[in-house]
Amino acid sequence: MDLSKTAEPLPADAAYRPSDHERERERFRRSRKRRQTWIASLCTLVALVALAGGAVASPGWDRVRSLFLDGVEFRDAFPELLRGFWLNIQMFLIAEVLILVLGLLIALVRVTRAPGLQPLRLAATVYVDVFRGVPTLLLVFLVGFGLPALQLQGTPSQPWVLGVIALVLSYTAYVAEVLRAGLNSVHPAQRNAARALGLNERQTLRHVVLPQAVRNVLPPLLNDFIALQKDTALVAVLGPLEVLRAAQIKADYDFNYTPYLGAALLFIAVTIPLTRFADRLQRRAARRTWAEAGR
Repeated sequence: MDLSKTAEPLPADAAYRPSDHERERERFRRSRKRRQTWIASLCTLVALVALAGGAVASPGWDRVRSLFLDGVEFRDAFPELLRGFWLNIQMFLIAEVLILVLGLLIALVRVTRAPGLQPLRLAATVYVDVFRGVPTLLLVFLVGFGLPALQLQGTPSQPWVLGVIALVLSYTAYVAEVLRAGLNSVHPAQRNAARALGLNERQTLRHVVLPQAVRNVLPPLLNDFIALQKDTALVAVLGPLEVLRAAQIKADYDFNYTPYLGAALLFIAVTIPLTRFADRLQRRAARRTWAEAGR
């Protein structure tokens, strides 16, 4: 007997419908979430009001407001700060590209097992150990004042270029270690499967290992570049007219520190969106890990 011929078609509205108990549970979860959101918002508002009230009620508030929160001074200094901040953005973009390329090369050298590359592995290890141990500000001083003192032909003389070189030397060591951790996080079975499909070593690295490695370490990589964007202000010690140097000149001229607040706001306007994007990537990576663990 052919049951497919005798079975009656299901009605159009025969889709799954949750039971009354399930609907009640969903309403309870939504109500609890709204209540928690309101409580969190109220507590945050109360904390902000308390902090603002404590600051305004402090004995030195009038002096702080005149020195750091002068609206006229902020409007006068902001165009110059914005021009200086553009130099910070340029240094950040140039350094970021160089750091990614050099960091990837160093990471690949450190994970390779070819016996002939042992000298390069040793040199890469020494480089990472040394430049991660030297504070970035000290490295800016050493490169900015030491490199021109060598009087070598072709040595750059622009202070911002010397500052970018120092930032690249410092952050390449950190990024190389992050990328090395990503390369080591790829399971060897992925390489074996790629080789079984006929891919050579270069194709396996390009199409299988690197995409997974970068995806695994993208959140910490973004955190390093957020720190790099802020550390471009360290180049101010060499004299280029970037945002911190512009704020310092304006503050020394008018004896008012509001330009420093303007410079801080420019950095915040860039770092907060990048930080929220990094947090989103971290949450996505965590959900992917939980989903894979539950299979």
